[in-house]
Amino acid sequence: MEESLFLRMTQPRLPQGTRDFSAAVVQKRQYIFETIRSVFELYGFQPLETPAMENLDTLLGKYGDEGDQLIFRILNNGLNHPSKQTSAKEGFEKILAGQSSTDITERALRYDLTIPFARYVAMNHGQLVMPFKRYQIQPVWRADRPQKGRYREFYQCDCDIVGSRSLLNEVELLHIYAEVFSRLGIEVDIYINHRSILSALAELCGGQEKLTTITTAIDKLDKIGWEKVREELDRGGLSENAVRTVQLYLELSGSNEEKLQSLLLLTREHPLAVAGVNDLRFLHSFAPWPAGVNVITQLSLARGLRYYTGPILEVKARNASMGSIGGGGRYDDLTGLFGLSGIPGVGISFGVDRIYDVMEQLDLFAAIPAKETEVMFLHLGEQESLTAYRLMQQLRRQNIRCEIYPEAVKMDKQLKYCDKRNIPYAIIIGNNEIEQGMVKIKNLRTGEQSTVPAGQLSADLFR
Repeated sequence: MEESLFLRMTQPRLPQGTRDFSAAVVQKRQYIFETIRSVFELYGFQPLETPAMENLDTLLGKYGDEGDQLIFRILNNGLNHPSKQTSAKEGFEKILAGQSSTDITERALRYDLTIPFARYVAMNHGQLVMPFKRYQIQPVWRADRPQKGRYREFYQCDCDIVGSRSLLNEVELLHIYAEVFSRLGIEVDIYINHRSILSALAELCGGQEKLTTITTAIDKLDKIGWEKVREELDRGGLSENAVRTVQLYLELSGSNEEKLQSLLLLTREHPLAVAGVNDLRFLHSFAPWPAGVNVITQLSLARGLRYYTGPILEVKARNASMGSIGGGGRYDDLTGLFGLSGIPGVGISFGVDRIYDVMEQLDLFAAIPAKETEVMFLHLGEQESLTAYRLMQQLRRQNIRCEIYPEAVKMDKQLKYCDKRNIPYAIIIGNNEIEQGMVKIKNLRTGEQSTVPAGQLSADLFR
């Protein structure tokens, strides 16, 4: 009994919602990162990195009540010190009562990349050239329930433009989405809506104080269905007529233009609805989009984050069972959260982990060449390895990926190692080869072997 308990205690395990990545997986992920990064830079965005942790007050209140619950808080240092035990006990009592306490935690892991970016802009706006275009590729953490396509640690790839209210920025971001997913071979639907349209709906349903209730509920429509959405709206205090209005809103259908026309009729051309419709029409005017990309007005799209103020976007893969693989929108007063008002912004994010899963589902990695070792120099002795190493460095300078076996063991063992590693070529340099100034090249896939002068060993022999 004690032995089995010890084994369970010492068995290495990963924290829930996290993963290890093998070399093959890392290479596939890097392919995605590099594809996204190259498009960001093609469109003029500059890189930025921020710390993994932020002050807790930087993050709290920016993501809605549900988002706040998913923030990973970091315990303060030294809580076990006698001088801090009384305040720590009081702090834990506050936490258990649903309150915040700086006695226990003052910092947290970042929930996304947008709020840290807004904090960065607020702190450095005097040195930034506006409009400022940045991209950021870093991990984020959420205390979510792990499930397919949802992890507690995952990467986001964001790009944002601050300092401009032009809708051409949204057009650029739509084209970035289209370009990246075209390069990755993923057919996507990009859904767009507008917070002004949702605000107009809230006005029809009792006022702006109903906006959070409505957006939080309808944002779950695809996951929980209309009846559950209705229940949330009822609990949120909407009248029967208001719930019916939301239902009629969600039932609007047809082409993009038909939806917008019907929306204006439903809202009786409320000024907020008109403003939102005009913006969406502008974005649609840049059709047609690249092959494999559709841009669709989706009136149920709400993106419950509080900071969005204009167009909002979400991307879904067309032929894969996966949630959204990207999203974003306009936030014209995000830096106002940090005391810097009047700086407009808009941005999007790529969900790399979900994109990876989609590409695995659709077998889209098959065409990507693996970055494996191409040539193995066999180790046949101390003097032979010295000659081999010098020649290996020459090939490396020509961008041939190569290694030398570290020990002078039997050649058969070295060749078996090459086979397990799927290395296509072995180079054999023994005493005879050194004396003759030659090297033997063995094609491990065909079994063919050739001998060439050491001075003619070049990348062309392995391409």
